Amino acid sequence: MGKVKTLILRAPGTNCDAETAFAFQQAGAVATSVHINQLIRGQQRLSDYQILVVPGGFTYGDDIAAGKVLANELRLKLGEDILRFIEGGGLILGICNGFQVLVKAGILPRLSNGSSPPLTVVANDSGKFECRWVYLRVNKDSPCLFTKGIDSMYLPVAHAEGKVVADSEVLPELNVVVYYADEQGDNKAGYPYNPNGSAGNIAGICDASGRIFALMPHPERYIRGTQHPQWTRQGAKEHGDGFQVFLNAVKWAKGL
Repeated sequence: MGKVKTLILRAPGTNCDAETAFAFQQAGAVATSVHINQLIRGQQRLSDYQILVVPGGFTYGDDIAAGKVLANELRLKLGEDILRFIEGGGLILGICNGFQVLVKAGILPRLSNGSSPPLTVVANDSGKFECRWVYLRVNKDSPCLFTKGIDSMYLPVAHAEGKVVADSEVLPELNVVVYYADEQGDNKAGYPYNPNGSAGNIAGICDASGRIFALMPHPERYIRGTQHPQWTRQGAKEHGDGFQVFLNAVKWAKGL
């Protein structure tokens, strides 16, 4: 096949689509920014792509709750298209607002039995917008294909509603991909390492297949070594910690 085609979904208030498109382009994919209305009107078809991305931002001003309006549009207007996309083996990535959207649309967590148990994302315990860098520990037992070969990451967060909450009986069933951690990798460290109070220090989850992945931190904001906040002191790596996430997705999607 030719280059992997990635659809970067936009809606009013999306503001990380350009960075996300650039990350996928650097990983070797063709990335196209598509407005939600283009899909609803049939001007663009999800079936023409191998990867769907819901990037960060504040879609529809995060009215009602973060990501809720866009989640409703996906569920009510594009639900069948998304289901066919998933059943056809497509990949879905949600970043920050995309995490909130995928969860509230019921696209995640999608367990092995096909159910999507109650889970949501609410306001940070700190009561403020958290905008800084965090340490992440990758769950090596996760089926997530986006994080293969990654042990840990250092990425920025920028959100006011990032706290993952769920019933106590639901949490053990989740496919947790990344945890907030401290410098030593302790994924039980509290605030400020966990910026929002998320249950179990959860920073990202995936479905049972590992093909649908969402996380609150921003891998697209650290794909070059010079994007690290201390690169002039520590020296710049060839690639930032987030770049492998996009490489993994493109490499896998080439087989579709």
